[in-house]
Amino acid sequence: MAINKAMRAALKALSYPDIDIKKNYKIERELVNLTSKRIIKPPLYRVWDHEIPCGDHLVPVRIFTPSGGLSYPVLIFFHGGGWVTGNIDSYDGVCTDMASLTQHVVISVDYRLAPEYKFPAAPEDCYAVAREIFLDDSLLGTRPEELVLIGDSAGGNLAAAVSLMARDRGEFLPSKQILIYPATAADHSETSPFLSVHENGTDYLLTSKRVCDYMDLYRASEADLHNPYFAPLEAADFRNQPDTLLITAEYCPLRDEAEEYGHRLMEAGNRVMIRRIPDALHGYFSLPAGFVQVKRTYEIINRFLKG
Repeated sequence: MAINKAMRAALKALSYPDIDIKKNYKIERELVNLTSKRIIKPPLYRVWDHEIPCGDHLVPVRIFTPSGGLSYPVLIFFHGGGWVTGNIDSYDGVCTDMASLTQHVVISVDYRLAPEYKFPAAPEDCYAVAREIFLDDSLLGTRPEELVLIGDSAGGNLAAAVSLMARDRGEFLPSKQILIYPATAADHSETSPFLSVHENGTDYLLTSKRVCDYMDLYRASEADLHNPYFAPLEAADFRNQPDTLLITAEYCPLRDEAEEYGHRLMEAGNRVMIRRIPDALHGYFSLPAGFVQVKRTYEIINRFLKG
């Protein structure tokens, strides 16, 4: 089935030229910031900035509430961008929509980016934020069972990594996680075992080469490729993980590895829901909420949150 022309055009508007990422990642960051800004924001929301300590630095977060007050459950959100681009400003529109459409407080995490800060800087920042919010209810007054991890693309990778870290370190454990077309494998080259890398890795907005370049900028060494906090499919143990909603896009190169991660979690005894969005490309979740694929995604998310 051919990709819907309107969807392709909309996502193209959010995309950027196929520049050499390794040489021009700073330019790409600026392009992402420019193409991600929303001119009109939802009227009923409140937002403020905060900082959470992580070792010798502070991690900025932005907190969105649906319509005033704090009496809502919480989504801790990790943004996409290949661990190299994106920030709380470029995801401002996504998070205001998310707060409004889910009736949750959304905490958007501005983790450190590669290549200035290579792995494991990003997952450590995300873990520190999640840990603080889970263990200290003074900021939002929420209970642990009201906190959910969520992320798209690289952010989905980070949400999965934080859940694995939480289990391994034994300090807290999320009850739910929502992974939206996450990167879960380390190999996106011609040797990848996943068909979607080969079928969807050249003709759509996120190419397999781009994923490889992002990972090269993100990793600190070859050993990282076998670290489950870098590539969650490398985990030796998939037990004791949160209830998981895993959403993929039909024409995304990461589709099959993400769904495989869901199957691994399921086989290990976890509760998992896997949903593939038809006629969707990688990145569609950043489109305005009126797009049918985005509407469908929030319907699935809200059922999962209420279940």
